[in-house]
Amino acid sequence: MKLLRTIRLDPSDAFVFTRAAEPGEWAVPGTFLFWERPVETLIGKERAAFRSGLLGITSFGWSTLATIVEATEEERAAAVEALAQRLLTDCGAPDLESALAAAEAEIATSAELAEPELAEPAVGTLVAIHRSLEGGEIMERFRTLLPGTDDRHGRVFEFVEEPDEIEEQVDLLGLMKEGQTR
Repeated sequence: MKLLRTIRLDPSDAFVFTRAAEPGEWAVPGTFLFWERPVETLIGKERAAFRSGLLGITSFGWSTLATIVEATEEERAAAVEALAQRLLTDCGAPDLESALAAAEAEIATSAELAEPELAEPAVGTLVAIHRSLEGGEIMERFRTLLPGTDDRHGRVFEFVEEPDEIEEQVDLLGLMKEGQTR
């Protein structure tokens, strides 16, 4: 079976998120951490976690990327148990049975991302998430980056999926002017 593990290609996660996941943690989407929060009030590093964070279940920290890895049934069971414990201690799950059921569902989601029904991505494929609020609901979009096959250009990865366009603009001139008026 395949699951997701956090990966850090550069140190940016430590600057982007309040708490960065350590490389190699089992990863889940982690969107459940935003269900009871008014998303429109998130700012700064919390907003970055909402938009693009995958949750490392050991640290409850965020990672921009996860990688698809082979996992044993024992590793999967340990990941479910570890996440269930975090749900009890950090998220107020009412009891271990409820926490285990929620953890099982979240790990199953990671397994589906690593082994979708239509196409089976290779071990080493990178996975990224983009969350947005649309019509009052949290929407998740996942992207995958596969190991490149074009040796002539030395590319390590190539984009293989093109989801709906993500419209995000930054007004650099406006930010500069705002900074000058302070």
